[in-house]
Amino acid sequence: MAGGPASSTLELLMSPSVTRLAVVCDSPLLQLGLTQAVDSQPDMEITTFAARVDDLSGTVHDADVVLLVDLRARDQVVARQVARLNGQGRAVVVVSAADEQSDAVLCIKAGARGYLSRQTTASELLTAIRAVAAGRDYFGVSLAGRSIPAPPPHITSRERQILRFVVSGATDREIAAQLKITENTVHTHLERLRRKCGSRRRAELTRFALENGITDDGPTELSRFHEPVFGCMSLRVLTMMTAGGCAGVGT
Repeated sequence: MAGGPASSTLELLMSPSVTRLAVVCDSPLLQLGLTQAVDSQPDMEITTFAARVDDLSGTVHDADVVLLVDLRARDQVVARQVARLNGQGRAVVVVSAADEQSDAVLCIKAGARGYLSRQTTASELLTAIRAVAAGRDYFGVSLAGRSIPAPPPHITSRERQILRFVVSGATDREIAAQLKITENTVHTHLERLRRKCGSRRRAELTRFALENGITDDGPTELSRFHEPVFGCMSLRVLTMMTAGGCAGVGT
């Protein structure tokens, strides 16, 4: 018996969730190969291609994973791109031409959730994408047995919002009012942030936000209340103050 609307709905509900990919790659040939590899998979799709990170614009917000393929630039350059995407809350998988472990470390410290060499297979690439989409890290077989750092903690979109307000100098009450949540909810998010970042003071949370690019597209809603707390300080000075105790900055 032919299936009707009810059976179609059932099939949709039973189908696996689809991971949406944004791919940064400036090689048409590589784009074609990636498309062929991904299109054969029922649980993932490429939603956008871009030649550069700058070209992603608003389309990246629809993606679950950003695949950053750069077989020419040194990983110092790629690491800066990873840090930028990580600061926007993107989960990034890097495919790199670099062979040095130090280059991989740069990208991982910048927030890459996956890292693969140019020798990776299509099968391993798909495995890495699935792992990162599920919230896990994946570092390719080329890094097996090597000492690599733990990536930065994953910060949720709501936690990023709150971090940006903290950097702007907002009080917990002002954050709650702007986000239309209770102060207790703000306190809960801040406590989770402190555990993830290993930070107790607001100044330390601010340093974490600055170092990880979380303030790049920060909120403007509180500009009428405060100037940024550390607007006139360099990151180096802020780091020294935080390390030394930074008396007078409360939690």
